[in-house]
Amino acid sequence: MNIKKHIPNIITLLNLFCGCIALVFAFNEDFEMAFYFVCLGIFLDFFDGFFARLFHVSSPLGLQLDSLADMVTSGVVPGLVMFQMMISHASTAAAGHLQFFPYLGFIIALGSCYRLANFNIDTRQTDSFIGLPTPANALFILSLPLVLKYTDSIIIVELLTNPWFLLVLSLLSAYMLNAEIPLFSLKIKKFSFKENALQFAFLLVSLLLLVFFQYLGIPLLILFYVCLSVVNNKVLKK
Repeated sequence: MNIKKHIPNIITLLNLFCGCIALVFAFNEDFEMAFYFVCLGIFLDFFDGFFARLFHVSSPLGLQLDSLADMVTSGVVPGLVMFQMMISHASTAAAGHLQFFPYLGFIIALGSCYRLANFNIDTRQTDSFIGLPTPANALFILSLPLVLKYTDSIIIVELLTNPWFLLVLSLLSAYMLNAEIPLFSLKIKKFSFKENALQFAFLLVSLLLLVFFQYLGIPLLILFYVCLSVVNNKVLKK
């Protein structure tokens, strides 16, 4: 029995396990623990592909397992978190006939599902991404209740407790997941500064954002990632 060929799939299943645990915490509105388990799941999601390439055991089964695990960890969990955020504040802004409003948060899960299915058949996304990767989107959404919890900014509180603003974020999230916008990959294949200057610059700025802004730094670095990719695309076209 070749144990090596099963290691990537085991790691993928652990990613799914983390997603399931995150769901439980999100149901109980423990968004901080949900965030940490999603982070752990994303960490494992990186290493299943790493070990598959290392051991030369990539397979169609592994590809499908990876997408199914990501659907829970980076798709359903952020959708549920947005639902929980919206249901906490929808009653103050919506009349009785709009009680369905919080369910629109699951638009994020729908957008994630479409993106993951499309990713498996899109041959353009081997070295870069088209649209925002589901893990990045998940981190963006899951950071929002933590930003709300720890912020002292009245403006941020007003925005993140406004169900209409949260709906716009949900729609924007689903759009960005499937937008035809090329985004650079964070994978560093060779430890050469010249070949990976963009990735190193992004990692440095990300570290600074996290140090100085903490949870608020997470949505800021995701926005920075998209903006940097757009600028990079324009430079490459010249």
